[in-house]
Amino acid sequence: MRVPTNLKRGEAEFNMTPMIDVVFLLIIFFLVSSHLAKQEAQMPLPLPAAESGHEIVDDQMARVVINIEADGTLILAGRRVPAEQLVERFAAERERSGDSIEVRIRCDRATPYANVKPVMLAATEAGIWSIAFSVIRPEDAP
Repeated sequence: MRVPTNLKRGEAEFNMTPMIDVVFLLIIFFLVSSHLAKQEAQMPLPLPAAESGHEIVDDQMARVVINIEADGTLILAGRRVPAEQLVERFAAERERSGDSIEVRIRCDRATPYANVKPVMLAATEAGIWSIAFSVIRPEDAP
């Protein structure tokens, strides 16, 4: 009597190559995007000095950093942005990140308030109520 063998069927196997490719692409994406976020917060601007204030240590909140140069140029995500586009850009970030989002304003110390006001209005129109200013301590000021 012959004993039946199941050698022809074999076990079902998964091809892991596509999954590994996707994982590597995700890793590269997050590395590049985190590098750009750090680079934006380190843009050389002479920040204003402040006597009061506190250092924010809550890194769990999503954050949009906007830089305002002395001449009023707005820089968001490393690109110049006209003030008219801020509401839709902030609204898109709010939809993507949810309600717990903060707008961090980094402006040159020579920037007049007239250049900061449109940014604050755009944030509130987009439904973002958490707005913070980047400043330095007086003893650290040049």
